[in-house]
Amino acid sequence: MSILKVARIGNPILRRRAGEVPRAAIGSPELERLIEDMTETMVEYDGVGLAAPQVHEPLRLAVLQVPADDEQEEIPLMVLINPVVTPLPSEKVSGWEGCLSVPDLRGMVTRPDRVRLQALDREGKPIELEASGFHARVIQHECDHLDGVIYIDRMDDLSTLSFLPEFERYVVTDGDVECV
Repeated sequence: MSILKVARIGNPILRRRAGEVPRAAIGSPELERLIEDMTETMVEYDGVGLAAPQVHEPLRLAVLQVPADDEQEEIPLMVLINPVVTPLPSEKVSGWEGCLSVPDLRGMVTRPDRVRLQALDREGKPIELEASGFHARVIQHECDHLDGVIYIDRMDDLSTLSFLPEFERYVVTDGDVECV
C-alpha cells in the first residue's frame, strides 16, 4: 500500500465531475489497490473521508471511516462506488468542515441533516441506507468532490472560514466540535 499525493484546491481535477467506475473494474486488482491506497492515505492524514479525485483519479469512488475512539459517531470503513445521494425531508443544520484538499482551514457549512445513499460496495453489491447527523455530512462532503464541489462552495458565510490554529483557539473551547 502507498500514501497518495492529495490534490489541493486550485488543481483542476477537483473541479471536474468524475466518471463512473465501470462495472468490469469492480474487484479488479487495480481498483482494489486504489481503494487500499485511498484508505491508507485518509488514515495517514487523519481524514474521515477521501474521494478519488482528491488523489488525482477522476472516478466516482470514495472511502469513509470514523474510528471508534474519535469524538464523532463511529462510521466503519465504507467504500462507495458510483454513489447517489438524495436529501431527505429534514432540517438543514450547520456544522464545521475541513478538507484534505484545503489544508489547515475550517468553515461552517449548512447541509441537510438526513440523506439517502445508494452506491455499490467494493464487491459490487448494492448499498442503500439512510444517514443522519455527522454520517450524512461526511457522505455529502465526499460525494460533492465527485461532482467538482468543495465545501467552501457550500459556505453561506465566508467570515467563518478560519485557519486551523485560530479555529482551535477561538472556536474549539470545550472539545466537542464535530468537523469533517
